[in-house]
Amino acid sequence: MCRKSIILLSVLCFALGGCKQKEQESKRLPIEAFMAVNGPDLITPEGDKFFIRGTNLGNWLNPEGYMFQFSRTNSVKAINQAFCEMVGPDFVDEFWQLYKDNYVTKDDITYLKSIGCNTVRLPFHYKLFTDEDYMGLTVAQDGFQRVDSLVSWCRETGLYLILDMHDAPGGQTGDNIDDSYGYPWLFESEKSQQKFIDIWVKIADYYKNESIILGYELINEPIAPYFDTMEELNSKLEPLYKRTVRAIREVDPNHIILLGGSQWNSNFKPLDPDASFDHNIMYTCHRYGGEPTADAIRSFIEFRDKVNRPMYMGEIGHNTDQWMTSFCKVMEDNNIGWTFWPYKKMKGSSFVSVNDPDNWNLIVAFAEASRGTYKEIRDVRPDQAIVRKALLDFAELCKFGNCSINESYVRALGFHPIVE
Repeated sequence: MCRKSIILLSVLCFALGGCKQKEQESKRLPIEAFMAVNGPDLITPEGDKFFIRGTNLGNWLNPEGYMFQFSRTNSVKAINQAFCEMVGPDFVDEFWQLYKDNYVTKDDITYLKSIGCNTVRLPFHYKLFTDEDYMGLTVAQDGFQRVDSLVSWCRETGLYLILDMHDAPGGQTGDNIDDSYGYPWLFESEKSQQKFIDIWVKIADYYKNESIILGYELINEPIAPYFDTMEELNSKLEPLYKRTVRAIREVDPNHIILLGGSQWNSNFKPLDPDASFDHNIMYTCHRYGGEPTADAIRSFIEFRDKVNRPMYMGEIGHNTDQWMTSFCKVMEDNNIGWTFWPYKKMKGSSFVSVNDPDNWNLIVAFAEASRGTYKEIRDVRPDQAIVRKALLDFAELCKFGNCSINESYVRALGFHPIVE
């Protein structure tokens, strides 16, 4: 190739590269395209006040034992271990893929929108965005693939989405709900904290232009109340929040960031009421049980009023229909949006229920048995063929079309459970 041709080709490549860069820059949406914070309110891109009403997609990308009717076997790793002990890791890997394909689909999201929901919260495990073993995959996880599907369904239906890291590196809670090792090691480990921040930056950079995402909930229910070091751990929560928010803002200036209190998202005393470190912050509380009154959540209301930022009840539920109806009114009267927990599980107390496969009782019995030694595992292991069929049946029964709608539960929240 002659020198003149090389120069011409170089100029052409540079020009095309510049056009591509300008095209990418033009895809960045203006801040007006995103949900935003205005004092204690959420404001839509159209300028209207937005009140969150919806549910949590729990158990899909972050399984919990009680939703399978297990008690002792309650964390993701414990569930996976029990399944592997019954039918082997290769079969379990295949089961998890079917499970993830079927547990939440477009049909579920379409249904939730049709009954009146406007938001879903997605609990996820940090491992979905790493090369660590998780739910049937090794090396390359499918977190973005799964969330991409959900984002597309939400965009088509008009449901807003909150991304909730339910399990952080090292564990932020120290109990089964974060799949940890019995202590909130996240707050003791700089390595885990950096991994936590890096994952959020990766997620935020990937979704920085996705306006159907309402916001990023950094950590679910940090620091359980069981530890002698609780106060010391509490003092480390806000510094980690501030580091993470600063890092996210380097790549995503627009999305709301949600901060939860310590001790099951109930204690906001460790957080400085001066939230001026970021313009687009809101807070999230959780509550199960107690009286359905404003006095029962007075501390949440007072903190919200002090910081002049929105407060949102990210998890609530597992109560009577009458209680839920009463408390929904209390939350609406006090401008606290909500997502009830959970959308789907076995045995009711949810929007829809997964029906029991045949012989599921054998799986429950194994999961609840003492399995501290290999002999104990052998002694209580049920027939492998029966277990395999029960797991495959579960993967089919968890599809929306095979679930049972809990009409009274859905109606208690003010939604219309049956859509013609």
